[in-house]
Amino acid sequence: MSDLRRRIFGVGSSDSTPANSREPSPAPPRKDDGPSEYTVIPAAQLNKLTKQKRKGGGLRRRNVWMFGLGGLFGVLVAVMLASPNGSMDKLVELAGLQDMSLDSLFDVLPAGMIKDVQNLQSQEKKLVDYDSFSVGLHARSQGIEAKHPVIMIPGVISTGLESWGTEEQSRQYFRKRLWGSWSMMRALVLDKASWKRHIMLDKATGLDPPGIKLRAAQGFDAADFFITGYWIWNKILENLATIGYDPTNAFTAAYDWRLNYMNLEVRDQYFTRLKNYIELATKVSGLKPVLLSHSMGSQVLYYFLHWVEAEGYGNGGPSWVNDHVEAWINISGCMLGALKDLPAVLSGEMKDTAQLNAFAVYGLERFLSRQERADIFRAMPGMSSMLPIGGDEVWGNSTWAPDDKPGQNVTFGNFLKFRKPDTNLTEDPGNLTVSQALPYLWDHTDDWYSDAVRHAYSQGVAHTRKEVEANQKIPRHWVNPLESRLPVAPDMKIYCFYGVGKPTERAYFYREEVVSQNRTMAAIDTTISNTDGSIDHGVVMGEGDGTVNLLSTGYMCNRGWKIPRYNPANISVKVHEMRHEPDRFSPRGGPNTGDHVDILGRSSLNDLILRIAGGRGEMVEEVVYSDIRTYAGRVKIHDDDEA
Repeated sequence: MSDLRRRIFGVGSSDSTPANSREPSPAPPRKDDGPSEYTVIPAAQLNKLTKQKRKGGGLRRRNVWMFGLGGLFGVLVAVMLASPNGSMDKLVELAGLQDMSLDSLFDVLPAGMIKDVQNLQSQEKKLVDYDSFSVGLHARSQGIEAKHPVIMIPGVISTGLESWGTEEQSRQYFRKRLWGSWSMMRALVLDKASWKRHIMLDKATGLDPPGIKLRAAQGFDAADFFITGYWIWNKILENLATIGYDPTNAFTAAYDWRLNYMNLEVRDQYFTRLKNYIELATKVSGLKPVLLSHSMGSQVLYYFLHWVEAEGYGNGGPSWVNDHVEAWINISGCMLGALKDLPAVLSGEMKDTAQLNAFAVYGLERFLSRQERADIFRAMPGMSSMLPIGGDEVWGNSTWAPDDKPGQNVTFGNFLKFRKPDTNLTEDPGNLTVSQALPYLWDHTDDWYSDAVRHAYSQGVAHTRKEVEANQKIPRHWVNPLESRLPVAPDMKIYCFYGVGKPTERAYFYREEVVSQNRTMAAIDTTISNTDGSIDHGVVMGEGDGTVNLLSTGYMCNRGWKIPRYNPANISVKVHEMRHEPDRFSPRGGPNTGDHVDILGRSSLNDLILRIAGGRGEMVEEVVYSDIRTYAGRVKIHDDDEA
């Protein structure tokens, strides 16, 4: 360490420098022990030392710049967090930064500093670019090449949203991404009120607010990266390209994930465009496409499979899916919703916010409060499609849950566990199951939100074939695989790929707070934790991929679609679970991660996708590591003859 200090700062005592840290001088030994001002060295060594000194001087100058800019950034952040009432805007105006662009900022920064930042970014890129193209190269060496057209449906929040509004308030953002780019970050920090107006949909219509127009970005750029350096679909695109895919036989069906599914068609004609592209791909190639979906994208695709055949909607007829879809690759699909969606819209919280330290919580609350976050989530009704589906039959009751472990002290079935209030100003809601938590949500949100969600979606269970068939004509049931069925498509194949082994939100401890004379607000009780990590800051952890619980990703694939009323054509469903085995030195988990998003870069997942797209789906093996089949057998949904 002392050697490091000496090299960087030029300080340290003589005895702190190792004897072998310097080359011996070629000069003759001195006859006296007195100090000498000069040392004779070869010219080559002199040149080397001169260059090192110049390099060191440049480094020190860059350190000064970094220190100065870091201090300035710290001041800006401190002011931003200190007041939510416009102090940041005033500071920006005072400093003359309101019209500053990224390019103009680069103009005033030292070239050496910009180069250092670019080098740092390059090194970070190397850390996350593991196995780029290697999976595709390996598949190509085995004779696998592009065969079926491929269409990709991204998940929630992974599609960029860009502004097309031309009103005065939107002109500064024209064709800039207000979701999924650094432009989003700049708008959020410098003009939070305007960013919220753009990103939140109209509460009455569920469509664009007056004068504002945000649309989903299109093409591969829509979902390959969230922000620069943070890949989402990019690794899959790299490997698909390696075996012969390009824009002529691959397509990203990006969508505005804020809209409820019916409004995706009303405003953007999304499902009509998706149908036309699938038909065109089938006609041009002579082969049926393979459809890839991730997370919420699997719910969107499941809805589409109903819409496209329904009379009065897609009008494709009862055989359209069988005639146009080769296979559906369902990646981390939240088929029964995401439990974390409910606390997000109820109180603007989830594990990611509950586990922040006190300083971070203070800063977040000052800048974007729980109430603001809840309002934003509610004004994106597409996200509410992921409210938990299946009620107590799937998620358990006050005494039992299918995924309870032996010896577990408290059942997962108590989904929201409310602490008894300290005052008489609020009633004690007690412990709420999933079926009870939804009415609690409706009672504690505005009517416009609860009415909109209940009109667009349904979270129940159809226990008979008659109920299922009746629901085939009602769009609000099309997102729920327990109230509707797969299409009659015996030639289609379904592959379910999802991660297991990463602790995932399963239940929550809550408390009610009085925020005004006649109003209370629920909040996660972050004071509750235990030593084994199963309860962390009020969040009860279960099994899953870190975002979506195992029952949601795995039940339909392992059990639900084996029940004839939900799969009357007996479509083949193959499951391949992927253990979460992260690389401790990789910021994204490495090639063996099972994380909900990072799994898209997993080597084995990419390999399986290439095999299916290349017409070698028979090479995919069924692999189940978790106890999902045991849990699925305990779910209180019975076969047709038992119902």
